[in-house]
Amino acid sequence: MTPVVAARSGPREDAERFPIPHLEAFVATILTAAELPPADAQTVARLMVSADARGADGHGVFRLPQYVQRIQAGGINRHPQMRLVQDHPATALLDGDNGMGHLVMSRAAAVAMEKSASTGIGWVGVRYSNHAGPAAMYAAMPLEKNMIGLYLAIGNANHMAPWGGTELLLSTNPIAIAVPAGTHPPVILDMATSVAAFGKVKRKLQDGEPLPLGWMIDGMGQPLTDPAHAHDGSLLPIGGPKGYGLALMIGLLAGTLNGAAFGREVVDFNADSHSITNTGHCVVAIDVARFMDLDAFKAAVDAVCEQIHGSPTLPGAEIRIPGEHSAALVAESRELGVPLAPAVVRQLELMAAEFGVNPL
Repeated sequence: MTPVVAARSGPREDAERFPIPHLEAFVATILTAAELPPADAQTVARLMVSADARGADGHGVFRLPQYVQRIQAGGINRHPQMRLVQDHPATALLDGDNGMGHLVMSRAAAVAMEKSASTGIGWVGVRYSNHAGPAAMYAAMPLEKNMIGLYLAIGNANHMAPWGGTELLLSTNPIAIAVPAGTHPPVILDMATSVAAFGKVKRKLQDGEPLPLGWMIDGMGQPLTDPAHAHDGSLLPIGGPKGYGLALMIGLLAGTLNGAAFGREVVDFNADSHSITNTGHCVVAIDVARFMDLDAFKAAVDAVCEQIHGSPTLPGAEIRIPGEHSAALVAESRELGVPLAPAVVRQLELMAAEFGVNPL
């Protein structure tokens, strides 16, 4: 199997664009060739391409070789029997049976929305899942029902030490929050708890560029700027001890509370294709109408966005609302196609030849 090539965080000048339906069909064909059931392959493909369309290319199509490798090595269950091991009016615990993370989290979000429709809030914890793509994708699913979405997850490899420590016991544990608006795009925050995601470190290595100061430190607490030695260092948390504390609490809520892996139990899925990762997540859906009139809330969100946009800026600066850039990229991808870096296109061509399917 070909190795994973680092993706880029935004469209490159030399990126090649592909229509969304065409790219989804290709990814689904590869996953089906890897013996994922066709319906599941289509769901995973749609979500993977959606990640690229919104600019989260580090979690999109470039992950396909890694996913296929884990499927073929037995690290992912092709036919999971997902089940609710705890099921209460407003909460549930979903066991993903080591299925593809995209399938597990789609089910979790659906259950959260069902419970929120009945009780006003639905909190679904998840265990025995896998890497599922960008956090915003699942926080945004409740928006379909005019609900607020919240998503927390354990990262799939530990790249960060506790504040003041040296052992890599934490991942970039992300958090995403999605809030519906009226005429304004939904407000969607998607952030890691480290200063930089490890995918950005990989890109610096690929491009032959040094790491900016403040991204990583070595085992002695000194700045680490050579990406070739990244595995000997630690990512730094956002806001110093505050980011460490946030990563820890997300780990407890998305991992420990659900009986999922956390700390030393986390399996580095970049280095291990065989072991079950027992990845933990949680998704929360909140019914806005249980607090106030939906239209009034959306109008109020629009007003806040307009106030922020209309506020004074620093010289040469621009104020953005979280989610605006991704919304613009989605619109662009629908019109022009999803941009893929040349290295990713080459990788997909190799996979097409390997499985004997039509190339992109």
